[in-house]
Amino acid sequence: MRAAVEISMYPLIGDYRPPIQAFIDRLNTHPELTVQTNTLATQIWGPLDQIMAILTQEMTRSAAATGAPQLVFVMKVLPGLGSPESADGAARANAPQ
Repeated sequence: MRAAVEISMYPLIGDYRPPIQAFIDRLNTHPELTVQTNTLATQIWGPLDQIMAILTQEMTRSAAATGAPQLVFVMKVLPGLGSPESADGAARANAPQ
């Protein structure tokens, strides 16, 4: 099943950007996922089982990093939602000609 996940990471330290950027950079190394980041969150599209396995792996790596701060992750999971590219294609297919 395809899915979309929106995730935000909140390191409980003053210099919060480096751990967030490292997490996002690692997510972008997984070619089976579509990853888009904005100022509030990161959206991930792909097979639900793969997304959840990768998130488990990367959240664990973030928490286990040397000197890692306490982390809070906030996540929304939307099962059955395809990637933004498939939504664009569907919108064009249904557009009046």
